[in-house]
Amino acid sequence: MKNNEGMMLAVKVSLICNIVLFTIKAVTLVIVHSLAVAADLGISAIALCVSGILYYAIKMSDKPADPFHNYGYGKIENVTEAIEGIVLIGLALAMSVQAMMHLVRPGEIHSPAIGMIGSFLGVIINFWGAGFIMKLANQSASPALKAEGLHFRLEGYISLTITLSFAVVLFLQYTGFLALSRYVDPIATLIVSAAITIPSVRLLKEAYMKLLDASIGEESQMDVVKALAHHFERYCDFKQIRTRSAGRKQFVDIHLVMPEHVSVRHAHQITSALKQDITETISESEVTVHVEPCDRNCAYVKNNQPCPYADHS
Repeated sequence: MKNNEGMMLAVKVSLICNIVLFTIKAVTLVIVHSLAVAADLGISAIALCVSGILYYAIKMSDKPADPFHNYGYGKIENVTEAIEGIVLIGLALAMSVQAMMHLVRPGEIHSPAIGMIGSFLGVIINFWGAGFIMKLANQSASPALKAEGLHFRLEGYISLTITLSFAVVLFLQYTGFLALSRYVDPIATLIVSAAITIPSVRLLKEAYMKLLDASIGEESQMDVVKALAHHFERYCDFKQIRTRSAGRKQFVDIHLVMPEHVSVRHAHQITSALKQDITETISESEVTVHVEPCDRNCAYVKNNQPCPYADHS
């Protein structure tokens, strides 16, 4: 399966799962009147919107570079990450305020058994969706898909927390602690809000750094160095290694210092081999190699020694 096909399949699965989850949680909220379910429903509403944005972002990120966007449209995936992070943080803050108000004046939960069943269905759908989407995200190296997979996993843990809270409510009601059971829902909502905030802040921070042209990952940078080391006998020196990421695309820019006797044709062969090694190792990468002539300021020239690269022309 090609990267683009896998990514579009992941987006379609995300969209279908979010529609099902939104429907289940909406019905559950109408019956149960739970603040925690309302928070979970808000998350699903946001996820549904993000799935639509993600569908557009994936299609846009595959557009080739043009005169207006010389490096392509890959950063739209990072914008999608940032939007999801900002909205989730806002939802968490709003629900935290509501939860604290309900702690002061707690409400009554209706039909907690139905709430528990609805939330448990959410656990099953979210964890299955997370596994499916993360698998395709790793294959395509898409940050937007990875964020969506993490979102599903987070929702799974949130639904699990709400399921357990309904189980606690049922237990307290069964044992006669009706007044105490009213505080379980707002406390569960605060836990859910905290669970949303922490990874959402991390997601927003990562997206922000990538939008500022952060370098590619450390492992990928080491792959660049390994490729340079593999061809070390064919050039004098390298400098100004610069990298940046834009969505799932990774850009590498290198300056190679060539021996002065090397022809343009041979220099092109060397740089082509280097670029091929890097692109085969780093997925979705574009490599630019600039060639500079030797300035004869090396130790060999100063000591009147022959150029060691003369035999490799």
